[in-house]
Amino acid sequence: MRPVRAVFVSLAALAVSAMPVLAQEGGNTDEMDAALAAGWKASFTCSDLFNAGQSMAEIEQNDLSGIYPDYQRAYDKLPGAQVNTMQKTVSVTYSATMPPRIAAWRPGFGCTQLPIGADTSQIAFLPHFASWPAAPAADRGSAIGSNVKIQLRTEEAERLELPVSSAFDERTYGNGTRTSAVLVVRDGQVVAERYALGVDHETPQRTWSVGKSIAATVLGAARRNGLIDIDYPAVIDDWNNGADPRRNITIRNLMHMASGLDSGESGSRTDRIYFGGGRVIDQSASKVLEAAPGTRFKYSNNDTLIAMRSLREAMKDDDAFHRFPYEKVLNKIGAAHTTMEIDWNGDFIASSQVWSTARDLARVGQLYLQDGMWGNERLLPEGWAKFVRTPAPAQPATGPGYGAQFWLMTDAPGVPSDVYYMAGNRGQYVVIAPSMNAVIVRRGYDANGGAGFEINDFTRDVLLALQAADNERAAQRSQAELDAQMENMTPKERAKFLADQQAMQAQPN
Repeated sequence: MRPVRAVFVSLAALAVSAMPVLAQEGGNTDEMDAALAAGWKASFTCSDLFNAGQSMAEIEQNDLSGIYPDYQRAYDKLPGAQVNTMQKTVSVTYSATMPPRIAAWRPGFGCTQLPIGADTSQIAFLPHFASWPAAPAADRGSAIGSNVKIQLRTEEAERLELPVSSAFDERTYGNGTRTSAVLVVRDGQVVAERYALGVDHETPQRTWSVGKSIAATVLGAARRNGLIDIDYPAVIDDWNNGADPRRNITIRNLMHMASGLDSGESGSRTDRIYFGGGRVIDQSASKVLEAAPGTRFKYSNNDTLIAMRSLREAMKDDDAFHRFPYEKVLNKIGAAHTTMEIDWNGDFIASSQVWSTARDLARVGQLYLQDGMWGNERLLPEGWAKFVRTPAPAQPATGPGYGAQFWLMTDAPGVPSDVYYMAGNRGQYVVIAPSMNAVIVRRGYDANGGAGFEINDFTRDVLLALQAADNERAAQRSQAELDAQMENMTPKERAKFLADQQAMQAQPN
């Protein structure tokens, strides 16, 4: 556990995703495309260097390849990123008349982009913690859950070898897909774990939209601590004026992706925030209603961002707000290599911009298997796991079902009906299988616009392997019990018993 002994210092404030091939919000110009492409390069280079400790060669191979196709032309014109290792900043020049795009790292906050047009003199205005704990201890051992009885599980290891190795062959579960990590947890214990070259169990990657499920977990902890009521209207000051009907949108609506707010052609492209350095409050909370709250499903990054903003406004204490995810969830479950990044105004970009390891994500999944309990402490409200996996009133027209910031694997033949999962762009998945007491994590660098990783098939194959391991163990126990029983027989009794067994086997079915 990593206690947070930080005090937040607030200096003066400055006066995707699921469907990446669709157009970004706000339209396109050559100037904006260049600024956003430079923002992609600056932010990923910064986070990969200072959150994950990746080399420039690894960054180029992974996060700076397979980017949004509509940025590729502008991206190819960019010069190399300029890295200041002392100040922990990255800048990328994209225009002869505008300052470079800048991302700056601070402990506990990761990398934050300055807005388009800002220069290095404004880095000092970014929120930061006055202090931050030392680097966490090495993430060793095979226990991921709490109260875990460690056992030798050779049956699982043998049965999982084929699906796990096949996940890395760039063919079996999607042509050209690039798996960076696979982790399988059973009964709170790691039973299979494998990484690609340059990635290990302590390498954080961007979660993309898996971050939405982490946001739901933080909101659950806030509900547990009496800070929010999901059926009460979201506390957004900008909406609480005059005739504004948005004041009726609840946190439940937001978690169900049913706010009814306009989010353009695709709510999964909030590029002005993700790569433009825009503020959450400006970009996400400024939209108007286009449907009655609670009546329509529309996958939207903005719904998650507003839900987290509502927690900030409800708490009315930025120091406590920024420490809350760590103190009330992440540190308690041992997710010490996870960083929740913010915009320059101090709002968590929790719909996507969370950096976490495969092991830390498995811990979040295990928390749900344990119904929000960790050890003897309740972190999430009783029944919160059931809430997030219960189908929302308004559902997607096609494909998998949706709960509350979690997907439901309702379109996967051969998979138990209780399976639900977290999903993010470029192949990030955390699958929770309650009936098998298992968590499956798959991380990737799949190309935007390319083939997607076939998570339904992979989940089926992993769960079949776990069931086969159970069957093998049961057969071994039966044989052991039979051997013990025969040891107590006389030779005559043993001969008769074996003859009876042979006769039974000889009978037709």
